[in-house]
Parts: sequence; C-alpha cells; structure tokens
Amino acid sequence: MKRTLIAFFVCTAGVFCLSCRQSVTPPAPYGAIPSADQVKWQQLEYYMFAHFGPNTFTNVEWGDGKEDPKVFNPTALDCRQWAETAKKAGMKGIIITAKHHDGFCLWPSRYSTHTVRESAWKDGHGDVLKELSEACREAGLGFGVYLSPWDRNHPTYGKPVYDQTFTGMLSEVLSHYGEVFEQWFDGANGEGENGKKGFYTWPLYNRIVYGHQPHAIIFSDVGPGCRWIGNENGRAGETCWSRLDINGFEPGKAPATDTLNSGNIFGQAWVPGEADVSIRPGWFYSAATDDKVKSLDQLLDIYYSSVGRNSNLLLNVPPDRTGRIHPNDSIRLMELRAKLDTIFSVNLLHGAKVTASSVRGNDAAFDAANVLDTAFNTYWATDDLIYSASLEFELPQKQTFNLLLLQEYIPLGQRVAEFNVEYWDDTTDSWQLLASATTIGYKRILRLPATTAEKLRVNILHALACPVLNTVELYCE
Repeated sequence: MKRTLIAFFVCTAGVFCLSCRQSVTPPAPYGAIPSADQVKWQQLEYYMFAHFGPNTFTNVEWGDGKEDPKVFNPTALDCRQWAETAKKAGMKGIIITAKHHDGFCLWPSRYSTHTVRESAWKDGHGDVLKELSEACREAGLGFGVYLSPWDRNHPTYGKPVYDQTFTGMLSEVLSHYGEVFEQWFDGANGEGENGKKGFYTWPLYNRIVYGHQPHAIIFSDVGPGCRWIGNENGRAGETCWSRLDINGFEPGKAPATDTLNSGNIFGQAWVPGEADVSIRPGWFYSAATDDKVKSLDQLLDIYYSSVGRNSNLLLNVPPDRTGRIHPNDSIRLMELRAKLDTIFSVNLLHGAKVTASSVRGNDAAFDAANVLDTAFNTYWATDDLIYSASLEFELPQKQTFNLLLLQEYIPLGQRVAEFNVEYWDDTTDSWQLLASATTIGYKRILRLPATTAEKLRVNILHALACPVLNTVELYCE
C-alpha cells in the first residue's frame, strides 16, 4: 500500500511539472525586417548583369539616341550560352539592359521606333528579352530587367506625358516574359551638357512593377527592394546595415554615397545592398578591353567585399558583337567558381564542439549547436536582455585557417553591431585577438591572419537586441 501511494505521488508530481512547463518563446523581430521575397533574394547572393545594345557596336558607354538602330546586329546571338556560362559560374540569375539611356529597346516595343524591330538583326523580327527569358527558365536562373527612365531618343522625354510611354514599356516587359526576380532602376536624368531633364513618377513606376510582378525586388538608390551600394566597384562597407532611412529620398536624389555604402543602424526600412561592378573597365563590350578583364585575385577580393559584407554581387559580363560572352570573360568566371568551390569545400568546424555563454531559456531549440548545422531556420539565441555573449569552438584537432563565415538569422532583423574573434594560444595559455568587426547581417566573411589553433571564440560585444546567429563556418583559403 505504501509503495502504491509513493508511485501515485511521484506520477502526479511529474504530470504537474509537465503541465506547468512552458516552451521558450523565440525572439521577437527587431526593427525593420525583410519580406519573404527579400530573404529569398538575399539567398541568391551572386548573379550576372548583361549590358547589351547599340553601345556594344559603337564603342560608347552612353549612346545619344541618334544612332541608326540598324547598327544593332549581333551575328550569332546565343542567350543559352549566356545562361550556361552564368550557371556554370555559380550565378543565380541574369539582369539585362532591356533599355539603356539611349532609349533603344531590346524588344519590339509598340511605344518606340528605336527598337530591335528597326534593327538589322533578324530583319527586325528578333526579341532579345524573349530569347533570354526562355534561356534563363531552361537553366533554372532568375530573369531580371533594367529599364532606364532616361530616354535620349523618345520625342516625349522631358514632358509629363512621357510617364505614359515609360509605364507602357514597363508593362510590356513585365507582362510578356514570365517571372522577373529583379527590376533594376537608376535615377539617370539628362546628365551631360544641355541634357534634357525628365519628369519621373517613382511611386507610379513601383506600382506598375508590383502590379505585374508582385514578388519582384525593385532596385534603385533607395529600393524599396534593395539599394545601390554607393559605388560601381562592387564593394560594400565594412559596416553594412540592411536598414536605410528613405523618407525624402528617391532614385537620383539619394542619401550620401557613404550612407548607401554602410546603411543606417536604426533605418526605418529594410533595404539591403546590392554591389554592382563590371568584369571589364567599361559596362558595354569593347574589343579594346579584351585583355583588361579583371584578374582572379581582383574578383575574389570583390566577392569578399560584397557577398562577404552583407551585400549581393551583381557582376556585369557584357556580351560581345557576336551576341555571345567572350572567352576571356567566361574563362575568368570559371576560374573564380573553381577557386570558391575549393575554398569553401571543407568547413573546418565540422565535428567541432561548440558551447555558448548563454542560451535562450536553456532550451535546445536555441542551442549553440544550431550554428553548425546546415538548416537556415535554426539558430542560436540568447535571452532578451543579453546583448553580448560568446560562442566557443573546440575543433577535433589543430587546424590552420584564415576565413571565418558568419550569418545572422535575418527574418528576425539585423542585430549585431560589434564582435571580435579570438583563438586559444597554447604557448601563453590565453585567448589572443584575431580580428574585430562591426556588422554581420545575412553573411559576413572575415579574412583572418593564417592561424593554427584548436580553439576559436566569437564574442558578440554589442547587439541591438539578443543575437540570433544561424551559421558559423571556418575555412582555409
């Protein structure tokens, strides 16, 4: 009887404890956060820009709109070759200059007489956007379009009625070629001597984009989907917030370039950076630059300064006069892909033991081990009022390394404002500083001095809210 009563009380106490136990709630989002489409866009990381048009055949960067449309005549246009090159390079999409400042349309627009319809190519029956969009779909790549609002050819440019022309062109491009992952805008507006200024209605243009392509990311100086990084060198700031203050700004009337480069720590909108750069000195193809393609080391440095600093990389690879990507460009792209594959093939933290100075509610759902798995939606987090914390990694054996990759779980916002990295020095029995940095964001890659150690520590020194990291990886370049 006594044994039965004891069992009853033990069982009852266990049920009571289980009923009282509450699961630990995840961190609340902090500040401006990305939309689901912006998260998906950020995960693309790296894609191709393709500047192509009359400028390809006239050796100029900005056409004046007076060129004879018949000058556009690629002899062997092959958009499948573009797509195959991009895919083999590890790129996730292609953005084409559907209309540059000269006003020439790479599709037979009914709103212009300066198009492929008036060109010599295919006797006026061609459509570059059709061929490229189909090639991208076949290759599993995103298809994006650049339409410059500046038009140095159209007779209505500079008059309010031009809005009808431009929105008509936008509607054609966004409704006839399938899904568009990014709409690329700039604020170019009558630059140059005696340039004719236009009247741009950006809220209208954005509504047209979303009306046809609700999931498209709109690029401009200030987004709203993603922003220009403030230079054409492919380099984000060493401090790079995905947040930006955009009130009072618009394309062509943007914040200072250093603000675009680094973002705003407390910016009210989520507008992540996109770093654009050309593989050649110019944006359009020129035979004179065939021997001036950026070196592998230059491209690798650009990759670390863009993707490695919380920004997507838009690398321009201009098709040549045949309508194909030049061998010099494609060879260099393959070299970059091979180099990156080699560098990031072996994560030296595989099999490591990781401990955290703090774990949210001591709940395994937020354990430090989450930074070592490959799932995007699992992460390490601390309790709400803990804004500084450490992750300590013990490797299975001593390793030599010089690259550290970190990622924040950005669906909950960007939080880390300052961190450092240390290694355990056996000769002094102490932690030694390796590097200090500020932001992390979607992805941060730190190039470190070559170091051989068995223990590594990442210290979050200051976060705006409890830190949420979903990935930490270690490599040797």
